[in-house]
Amino acid sequence: MTDLLAAARAWAADDPDPQTRAELESVIAAVEAGGDSADLADRFDGTLEFGTAGLRGELGAGPNRMNRVVVTRAAAGLAAYLVDTGHLTQHGGGSVVIGYDARHNSDVFARDTAEVMTGAGFTAYVLPRPLPTPILAFAIRELGCAAGVMVTASHNPPRDNGYKVYLGDGSQIVPPADTEIADRIAAVGAMADVPRGHAGTVLEEEIVDSYLDTVAGLVEDGPRDLEIVYTPLHGVGGVPVERVLEAAGFDAPSVVEQQEQPDPDFPTVAFPNPEEPGAMDLAMALAERNGADLVVANDPDADRCAAAVPGPHGWRMLRGDEVGALLAHALIRKGKQGTYACSIVSSSLLGKLAAAAGQPYAETLTGFKWISKVDDLAFGYEEALGYCVDPDNVKDKDGVSALLLLCELAAEAKAAGRGLVDLLDNIALAHGLHATDQLSARVTDLSEIGAAMARLRATPPTELGGLAVEGVDDLNLGSADLPPTDGLRYRLADGARVIVRPSGTEPKLKCYLEVVVPVDPEDSVDAARIAAVGRLDALRNGIKAAAGI
Repeated sequence: MTDLLAAARAWAADDPDPQTRAELESVIAAVEAGGDSADLADRFDGTLEFGTAGLRGELGAGPNRMNRVVVTRAAAGLAAYLVDTGHLTQHGGGSVVIGYDARHNSDVFARDTAEVMTGAGFTAYVLPRPLPTPILAFAIRELGCAAGVMVTASHNPPRDNGYKVYLGDGSQIVPPADTEIADRIAAVGAMADVPRGHAGTVLEEEIVDSYLDTVAGLVEDGPRDLEIVYTPLHGVGGVPVERVLEAAGFDAPSVVEQQEQPDPDFPTVAFPNPEEPGAMDLAMALAERNGADLVVANDPDADRCAAAVPGPHGWRMLRGDEVGALLAHALIRKGKQGTYACSIVSSSLLGKLAAAAGQPYAETLTGFKWISKVDDLAFGYEEALGYCVDPDNVKDKDGVSALLLLCELAAEAKAAGRGLVDLLDNIALAHGLHATDQLSARVTDLSEIGAAMARLRATPPTELGGLAVEGVDDLNLGSADLPPTDGLRYRLADGARVIVRPSGTEPKLKCYLEVVVPVDPEDSVDAARIAAVGRLDALRNGIKAAAGI
């Protein structure tokens, strides 16, 4: 206890932020008065880990929280890495561009980063206001910067914030850059010893206009009659999306009023993630009232895109794999040449679409940091609603450009008297119905995830959901195509598949399920969908029992 209190007092003395310093001093005083020390111990239970996703965690005082000390140290470590690796004299004379979303303290963390970068001798550019993450990824290459930083926690809970790092190619860092930056962060001394300069140059609106013009240029002339309902889920996508739809010739969407303005407290959703149950309810209710053709949504930093479509039983969300297949279909039809890539937990359907079009296909580890590294990338996606439709300009997932291309496809289908589900039916007739689902177990104790993975490795199942396990890939071992990662892939009979892995950003164990059901041309695709539901339920129950979750 004495060591804990001493560490806490030293941290408080070094904290330049009066708010978090007072917060920590209050916690210290409560412990000294005999109160529970659990909160203080958790704040000092190690340091918020810097990895390939950068930083992400709960706001608050202490090394295991997101705060100005942690961010300043991260910026100083990144600056040292860029200097040590020669970036100070490369890429536009050593410039770094910084973006931020509308979460609590995002603007503060962006300013701290800019001051540290200028203090280290870099030119720092700051985006003009809270904006989508893909605009930051675009700006890195547009401005010829050595690196970029985006202050965002994407779709995490309101209490969180985060810090994403990109290098000069416009893509997120991958090993070994993450550990090399982390080593330099660990070497940063007292806050008073970190050189600080001015707060950088705030960019003009021209950078935003250039991005939006580039996105609008992705669509071709064609039908634009489409009744759209849109929600930015209290995030920063609203104005950019409305502007790009207008520039492309669409009528203004009907926007969910309660979720239209950026709000870091996300008052209408439990989790600001369009994948979460209930997050899209307001949008689908508005679509029902308006008789809309399509619902589209972004997550709070607008790097993901979700969609919902009308059906005989009301509105339904399209799965990320379905949107991925539709966008791939659209780009293939446009003649987009290059490699079509997805993460290992995404549907195997993309490989069949690429093969049928005579295009290369690649699988990567989970995360766009890996997808963006694929050579000659034409299109990349991951089932968690992330899509890269224009890698020449944004080497990351981009919810704005994906949304626009999906609207273009829906308008073309509507003009032909069809819908997006009809297009999915055609794909299923050609390649079989690829149905996917996910089992996600949220934990309060991270050791539960390790225990579940250990059980699966110690006692591997021989069948799941009535389907024989024909092969098991322990992803920890890596392969010629994939670096090692904690995960297990079960290859099952009839083309089915189950992948189990810990989440990289949340305290969850995730199980990704896929079944492939042949479609009889004499029968409807609906019959295959009904069969797929049963098979997915069986797989879900099977892996749940095997993992003990």
